[in-house]
Amino acid sequence: MLILTIDNVPGKKITKVVGLVKGSTIRAKHIGKDIGAGFKQLVGGELTGYDEMMTEARKIAISRMVEDATNQGANAIIGFRLTSAAVMQGAAEMLAYGTAVVVEDNE
Repeated sequence: MLILTIDNVPGKKITKVVGLVKGSTIRAKHIGKDIGAGFKQLVGGELTGYDEMMTEARKIAISRMVEDATNQGANAIIGFRLTSAAVMQGAAEMLAYGTAVVVEDNE
């Protein structure tokens, strides 16, 4: 699945716009990582536990978006975006979305 942040596919022709596709996940912090992050806030530095959690969340959300597009017959996603939001204390949602399209080589 070709995923692009731009609104076209260079060298390809969009033959069909399938529509909005999305994938999301909500991840909660592990209490051990939360305690470690609290200490990091005091001294500064990268919060690796949270970084790993968000990296995993991005992968899951993108995978679910690709599955949505595939199920609708698309072979590319344009206008791809990622967003995150706090759902509650200690939990965040990661949302991946874009426009599913069918592309073919220019002739």
